[in-house]
Amino acid sequence: MYVYSPAYYADFGPHVFPVEKYRLVHQALRESGVPASEFAEPEPATRAQLELVHTPAYLDDLEGCRLTERTAWSELPLTPEIVRLFVLSAGGTILAGRTALRSGRSVHLCGGFHHAFADRAEGFCYVNDLAVAVRALQREGAVERVAVLDCDLHQGNGTARIFRDDPTVFTFSIHQRDLYPVKERSDLDIHLPDGTGDAAYLEQLEVAVPAILDDFRPDLVLYQAGADPYRDDQLGSLSLTLEGLRERDRLIFGACATRKIPVAGTLGGGYARRVADTVAIHVGTCLAAREAVPVT
Repeated sequence: MYVYSPAYYADFGPHVFPVEKYRLVHQALRESGVPASEFAEPEPATRAQLELVHTPAYLDDLEGCRLTERTAWSELPLTPEIVRLFVLSAGGTILAGRTALRSGRSVHLCGGFHHAFADRAEGFCYVNDLAVAVRALQREGAVERVAVLDCDLHQGNGTARIFRDDPTVFTFSIHQRDLYPVKERSDLDIHLPDGTGDAAYLEQLEVAVPAILDDFRPDLVLYQAGADPYRDDQLGSLSLTLEGLRERDRLIFGACATRKIPVAGTLGGGYARRVADTVAIHVGTCLAAREAVPVT
């Protein structure tokens, strides 16, 4: 049900991105009683899989760790260790998708790097693992139609651009309006004002998610479960509580369970002042997948 690798670590230097969260989420799940048998370890995405989304020139820059106009907007260092993390994460989201198709639900304890475009990096994202997973699973013939439900603080702009005008992929993003990034056009965007709290946020999801699932009827959902809508996140000013985020997760997994649509989660962003809060939110997402029940 879960995809994780001990190799989900790289030295980012002093940075707001708490890369240690992947290890801490895995540790917390094991300590909560989730057995080792419920974790699968991925292989890195292949160059051929990456080229289903990313341009050869951009991938060459990444492999060579070259600072160019294509890599410069990542806001991260560019080292072989960091590139390996992103390529492995793309393989992890592919595996999470395959696992969900077999078992109904899965969560990748990394991934959700939704700002990467086909030909350039952006916003802490070098490889768009969500897009790579969609294209790899389509190429394998495992799925035809995929819905990407992005519930991160920030719009999934790279994913929206990559799948723009593609009728086989539905992109949905609910995010803070007056905040990074420059917005692309998703199939459905919900732009929330600063200070949006639990009730207003969940009211929007309760309408949008069932409509997407019923109208688009995807073979698979990729759920970007960012922790950063949290009220104590350093990079935004939505005002969701821990309970509100847990209800968000229950709603998404439950709506998919009701319709028997496989769903694979990715953990996305999370920059709370206390790393322990980010970890708790991500653990809640993982447990919500494990405990999902159909909703009406």
